[in-house]
Amino acid sequence: MEESTSAPFYTTSDTNKAIATFSVVDYVVFGLLLVLSLAIGLYHACRGWGRHTVGELLLADRKMGCLPVALSLLATFQSAVAILGAPAEIYRFGTQYWFLGCSYFLGLLIPAHVFIPVFYRLRLTSAYEYLELRFNKAVRVLGTVTFIFQMVIYMGVALYAPSLALNAVTGFDLWLSVLALGIVCNIYTALGGLKAVIWTDVFQTLVMFLGQLVVIIVGSARVGGLGHVWDVASQHKLISGIELDPDPFVRHTFWTLAFGGVFMMLSLYGVNQAQVQRYLSSRSEKAAVLSCYAVFPCQQVALCMSSLIGLVMFAYYKKYTMSPQQEQAAPDQLVLYFVMDLLKDMPGLPGLFVACLFSGSLSTISSAFNSLATVTMEDLIQPWFPELTETRAIMLSRSLAFAYGLVCLGMAYVSSHLGSVLQAALSIFGMVGGPLLGLFCLGMFFPCANPLGAIVGLLTGLTMAFWIGIGSIVSRMGSAATSPPINGSSSFLPSNLTITTVTTLMPSTTQAKPTGLQRFYSLSYLWYSAHNSTTVIVVGLIVSLLTGGMRGRTLNPGTIYPVMPKLLSLLPLSCQKRLCWKSHSQDAPVAPKLFAEKMRNGALQGSGDKERMAEDGPVHQPCSPTYVVQETSL
Repeated sequence: MEESTSAPFYTTSDTNKAIATFSVVDYVVFGLLLVLSLAIGLYHACRGWGRHTVGELLLADRKMGCLPVALSLLATFQSAVAILGAPAEIYRFGTQYWFLGCSYFLGLLIPAHVFIPVFYRLRLTSAYEYLELRFNKAVRVLGTVTFIFQMVIYMGVALYAPSLALNAVTGFDLWLSVLALGIVCNIYTALGGLKAVIWTDVFQTLVMFLGQLVVIIVGSARVGGLGHVWDVASQHKLISGIELDPDPFVRHTFWTLAFGGVFMMLSLYGVNQAQVQRYLSSRSEKAAVLSCYAVFPCQQVALCMSSLIGLVMFAYYKKYTMSPQQEQAAPDQLVLYFVMDLLKDMPGLPGLFVACLFSGSLSTISSAFNSLATVTMEDLIQPWFPELTETRAIMLSRSLAFAYGLVCLGMAYVSSHLGSVLQAALSIFGMVGGPLLGLFCLGMFFPCANPLGAIVGLLTGLTMAFWIGIGSIVSRMGSAATSPPINGSSSFLPSNLTITTVTTLMPSTTQAKPTGLQRFYSLSYLWYSAHNSTTVIVVGLIVSLLTGGMRGRTLNPGTIYPVMPKLLSLLPLSCQKRLCWKSHSQDAPVAPKLFAEKMRNGALQGSGDKERMAEDGPVHQPCSPTYVVQETSL
């Protein structure tokens, strides 16, 4: 593979030879991860074999508790790229990145109280079913195709990239790791369905925490304790204060991390199918909300552990000299070099960290397989073949998951030949999240938005996203060719299902400020989701207003989040009586034909649906009984 200074994450320099090799014990520990993950998946696949339903395969029969769902949500977010990238970001640029944790609060509170109630009460299987209930089938298909394009491009690269970094540092066989992970993940995802994916995610989350904890304990002990680590970091100004610069073109400030990060979190935890599917698998709406709450402390722990690894690594290399290979290493390889250097005399522990690393890959890839199979089945096949029998639907769902697994391996092979273009291919994933967030917000918060506005808004948002994203990449490639950044080459990569976590692979901002179009391309990547989602909403509203809004169309009240009633409920009762308009909830139009047919055809999967409907309330009702939903007059 050709060496490229613009995308070192995927390239291997001839000088970067492994500083340590894997022992037999390390291979055994890594193999145990694969065997146990496969065993958990096969257990849930074989349990009740022959009695499985489509609802059990795609939504775990809507019987999952909040704790396994929460850990699965976390595992999907905490990818292998994030495990490598976040500590390197702290090592290179300081603890400013830690303030991203401030965005987790609103980034999880809003999905818990806005998106989850709407999705859960509509009894969806695919998040894109919402788009047909709110707009029409064309919007649903467009959203589904966009999501499939996003995930297919991403999943092969997400599998290949960490394997390549591991191969460059440890000598671990590249295609052995790619094939082993791809095949194991393919088997338990295709056969076991979402329940197998969630429970393997739980196991893999524990492995991720254990691997990182071992590195923190051993590393801090080698340098004199965590207190000494903090002192060294403080002396070298690695402990960052609160940077209140409001400039959106500055890469990391408090406002960028704490508020720009909220939109990133919403695109992941609010509307992404991989996460929405886990909410919908919960046994009740309350359990789904609690799972969202439970993710918050887990994410904070994960972020703190990544930050500590970065600080320990910094203190370690202030005490011990780096090898020439480490000094020339790309940012994504820093953590692996550090771990192999730190644990080289402890057989089994390097294997544990590699198991930690690939637990992130397994959870990410399995989520991609399962979510892709679900949207393909629910959005592209069942609407055209409504008479499909349960047995054939199960067989088709498993076949789809298996087929996407093969596509993932194929994309991993293609990734090995992309060279520097791979950077742009992986960046495509992050570019799509913002526009999809904007599409759902347009439908949920603006009753006047119509299907044409949604389609034009989404296409405009995607165009804007690709323009800024690819323009930024090309701009950095050009500048890197003439004057590489002081802190080394870097590339623009998403973490798991967003563009952010691996900020270490972004260039530093120590060079002179660009002007003109170059200035536009230098917008901080954390504002991308906010910018692109806002573009979809603004353009969608303008087109809707110009084309008559929802006049003459039926609006399902369950697809709208009652923003005004919720805001009015915060005011004193006397003010509410003066400001509140007459309630027309009894006159609200009934659910669209699609929803009625879904109810008649028994699309509510799982044996406990009737009880959960009684607990959560009628599925066709809006979130607030006082919300006015009528034809919009413009």
